[in-house]
Amino acid sequence: MPGRPYLILASGSPRRLALLQQAGIEPDRLLPAEIDETPWPRESPRKLALRLAREKAAEAVKRLRDDPEAPVGSILLSADTVVCVGRRILPKAETIEEAAACIRLLSGRSHRVYTGLCMVDQAERARTKLIETRVRFKRLSKGEIEAYLASGEWRGKAGGYAIQGIAGAFVVSLSGSYTNVVGLPLTEAVGMIGSAGYPVTLGWISQG
Repeated sequence: MPGRPYLILASGSPRRLALLQQAGIEPDRLLPAEIDETPWPRESPRKLALRLAREKAAEAVKRLRDDPEAPVGSILLSADTVVCVGRRILPKAETIEEAAACIRLLSGRSHRVYTGLCMVDQAERARTKLIETRVRFKRLSKGEIEAYLASGEWRGKAGGYAIQGIAGAFVVSLSGSYTNVVGLPLTEAVGMIGSAGYPVTLGWISQG
């Protein structure tokens, strides 16, 4: 479509890309932003998700400014997802010890998943939104935990699990956006992209 904004997803997450593609939106470019995701002392999970989304967007915008081949009139979307129990922020599990601690903590109790979104429009104005989902896991047996850890599916996942995988069988109840738990709340993300001038329904028509 002539004149449509150039859409950049400031993420390297295959799950976020797949969710946008599910909604009929194909980003023109992926621009993962490398930032320090360490929580600040006493920082709440809500504030962390929003701060990291803003920082990812700012880093991506900076890289675009330094790129002479970057198209004029781009819009950019970044996101960060945080899993927490109360104010305790769970890590993106990289070791089996981290994953075991996460899954044992989540077993039989409720937790929250926050995703911060940051949309930067063509005038480089940034808008943010925070989405919350509540999830409750069933109580897991020792055997279930050991088998899940052996699967390796937890690796690199916030809270040590991916709801669209094996851990979907652990979920007793969910209140809020399912896609938020996957990594990108689609209703809100698509709405923000559309408000920045991107024709979000164009892909729907071509699929017909």
